[in-house]
Amino acid sequence: MPGSSPLPLRAWWARRSPAAGAAVMATGVLSVGLHLTGYETLSRLALALTAVAWLALAAHFAAELLRDRARWTAEAGTPAALTSAAATAVLGTRVASLDRPALAGALLALATVVWAALIGRVVRRWERGMSGAVFLGCVATQGLAVLGATLAAEEATGWLARAAMVVFWLGLLLYVLALLRFDPRQVLVGAGDQWVAGGALAICALAGSKLLAADGPGLYLWNDDARGVLRTVTATLLVLDLGWYVVLLAAEVARPRTCYDVRRWATVFPMGMTAAATLSVAAALDVPWLKGPGQVLLWVAVAAWIVVAVGAVRSAGEDVRSTARR
Repeated sequence: MPGSSPLPLRAWWARRSPAAGAAVMATGVLSVGLHLTGYETLSRLALALTAVAWLALAAHFAAELLRDRARWTAEAGTPAALTSAAATAVLGTRVASLDRPALAGALLALATVVWAALIGRVVRRWERGMSGAVFLGCVATQGLAVLGATLAAEEATGWLARAAMVVFWLGLLLYVLALLRFDPRQVLVGAGDQWVAGGALAICALAGSKLLAADGPGLYLWNDDARGVLRTVTATLLVLDLGWYVVLLAAEVARPRTCYDVRRWATVFPMGMTAAATLSVAAALDVPWLKGPGQVLLWVAVAAWIVVAVGAVRSAGEDVRSTARR
């Protein structure tokens, strides 16, 4: 019956996993990458999709907090919950490039509050043998560093850049701790979020490039030694990320996993983040030959986004129809 459709839709929405926040992150980072390569129309289209998906995610987050505190508390302790902070930071980073510092600053403040509320809960529940979602602690933290450094460069704000530097090193520490708890078998058997092992390094490299870019003529943030260390660390992070990319891609070929899973958005995000990091590092380190590989990686990520989006639409349709029949 026509009047019955909202109920299946609400039931489907209620079962949404917090991992769906990775879809917002994936779309947002493609918007960033498309902006870096000059495809502004496509970038703004991706930004619009990101904003709509982010609003839906925020509404879901707030509704659970108000209506089902027990479920919110349970989900808040899972690594996937940190996608809410990371998605907010990614959206803010793209907004900052639109010359909207006030809005980007508000998103940074919101992302920081959400991160602070969740990171302790999540880290306390880390254990050995975890999936790639364990690296979301690093991703969410470095998302703050990326947005903070981007805003610092736009607004010539020294204290914000220095704060972002502290968060950058904290993010690297969280990566090492997460790596000790990651189950390496996930590379071959993971449902999609194993790619975050590499994507976390990509956002670390992006944060490093943004911190280097923030050190403009009006700020003089880092001395020669500090800048040299940051350049070396940023380049190393990108190399390690690209190494992960090759390993993970080879594992996908060796053990194909073609069924749709919401965690496949956590595959698209690292692909897009690796492209964005490559393009940003190319500019920050003045390595122009990296731009070509960065563009190739970007279009691979766009293709992956389309494939996963088609799978998501089909899965949602089947889920809604199945709910309607019950």
